[in-house]
Amino acid sequence: MNLFADIRTLTLTALDAMVAAGDLPAGLSTDNVTAEPPRDAAHGDMATNAAMVLAKPAGMKPRDIADKLAARLADDPRITSAEVAGPGFLNLRLAPAVWQGVAADVLETGTDYGRGTLGSGKSVNVEYVSANPTGPLHVGHTRGAVFGDALASLLDFAGWDVTREYVINDGGGQIGMLARSVYLRYLEAHGKEVAFPDGTYPGDYLKPVGEALKAKVGTEYMDQPEDVWLKPIGDFSTDAMMELIRDDLALLGVTMDRFFSEKSLYDTGKIEACLDKLDKMGLIYNGTLEPPKGKLPDDYEAREQTLFKSTEFGDDQDRAIKKHDGAWTYFAPDIAYHNDKVERGYDQLINVFGADHGGYVKRMKAAVHALSDGKVPLDIKLTQLVKLFKNGEEFKMSKRAGNFVLLSDLIREVGKDVTRFVMLTRKNDAPLDFDFDKVMEQSRENPVFYVQYAHARVASVMRKATEAGIDVSDAALKSADLARLDHEAELALLRKVAEWPRLVETAARSNEPHRVAFYLYELAGDLHGFWNLGNAETSLRFIQEDDPATSQAKIALARAVAIVIAAGLGILGVTPAEEMR
Repeated sequence: MNLFADIRTLTLTALDAMVAAGDLPAGLSTDNVTAEPPRDAAHGDMATNAAMVLAKPAGMKPRDIADKLAARLADDPRITSAEVAGPGFLNLRLAPAVWQGVAADVLETGTDYGRGTLGSGKSVNVEYVSANPTGPLHVGHTRGAVFGDALASLLDFAGWDVTREYVINDGGGQIGMLARSVYLRYLEAHGKEVAFPDGTYPGDYLKPVGEALKAKVGTEYMDQPEDVWLKPIGDFSTDAMMELIRDDLALLGVTMDRFFSEKSLYDTGKIEACLDKLDKMGLIYNGTLEPPKGKLPDDYEAREQTLFKSTEFGDDQDRAIKKHDGAWTYFAPDIAYHNDKVERGYDQLINVFGADHGGYVKRMKAAVHALSDGKVPLDIKLTQLVKLFKNGEEFKMSKRAGNFVLLSDLIREVGKDVTRFVMLTRKNDAPLDFDFDKVMEQSRENPVFYVQYAHARVASVMRKATEAGIDVSDAALKSADLARLDHEAELALLRKVAEWPRLVETAARSNEPHRVAFYLYELAGDLHGFWNLGNAETSLRFIQEDDPATSQAKIALARAVAIVIAAGLGILGVTPAEEMR
């Protein structure tokens, strides 16, 4: 049940009746008519912009439309008042029974309450993490992994058929450098003194890989030229790194549906076929580019390259796909990879990139627009940097990886749930400070504690009620006399619960899972506030001594809040707490 969608449908039905009665002209588009919470809760339970949206195309005054619409809406038993405000906004108040019914709906559907149909019949590919297979995941990867995974779960909850995908960047020069680095560790495993040249990977995490290579091949590659061992060690090392990355993702609770190897595009004709497709569209040509910004003319040698006309699709300049020496640019296999996704038949593509990929957004969108003839939208979400703080200072936890902080160390320090929730307490394109002191606090300042504590409080109520002999099964609570939830504080909490389905749809439309975290924090705050009211006003306590019927009704309210919190935490990949220690 989406109560806001129901009231919007009621509004549209009333507008149709006005057309039939000659109060509105026919043929008006109602796509932008909404039913949503008013900006000021004092104005009512919901507000509709119908009169404001339709006035201009109808050639009428908004207030005239609003007055007639208000009269029709007021006839519905769910509406206790429909008041016109300002130039034509319409504020609605709903009967208490409507809000009381929300608790029953939540108890009936459980954590599926709020599941939407926005994506019904549509498929979406969400590509995220996709770190180079040259080392373990670090904190920078963590934010993209959490964001992408939560977004995929959100879209699934909103009805999309979701594929979680990781592209393995195993087709570039970094794999050769990885192989050289592992070879040095292999020599080291044989007792040789080694030094790491610039560009190689000196992290200790490659020591076990060198040892494993020694165990597999013995002395086979000792004193051999690079052309003998570069490719086999590259393959061996990539497999080892991907196993390490999968283990890191598992620590974070992330499971991919598909791993796509970039190497599968090379020497298979797939890149050439994709670019031939663009060439036949007249989008490929040979030419030269303007010097990069900051380059003086005498620093720059203009060379003819093979270019893609990305400016035809909103990019700032055309982009090179093949260098003057015939080698592919990084962009060429990326185009072919996205062509593969388009040909797999997805209705929408989403990429989650790090902040350093901002310059890549327009060209990639241009390519997908061209390849799909504009039929497959690509949304690219950039995740900004994460800074770790402890005792008020920026904090470094590990040097085992070289010069970055490992995801695995972060998880061991604070746990999966804290890591995931905190990573979603800011919008993806805003910088995030991860303060170890705050995330360990048991206070309102620690958002994950605050939300989990709300769920744990309800769980404690359920345990105490069971001990008192009260049936608190969802079936029993759903059948309780919910009309007893008539205090304004109880109705206000139910109104917040009722916002959940609408919040899911809004967050899914904008691909913004942080909205779920924000909502959960607000809902938890409302629960805690209600709990505090009960300390002073005993009639608001969830368990009423010697009154099991009223207790069941009030516990139904608490249970509805807990169910929604559990559903939201499920989207974020966080485990609801049954008790706090």
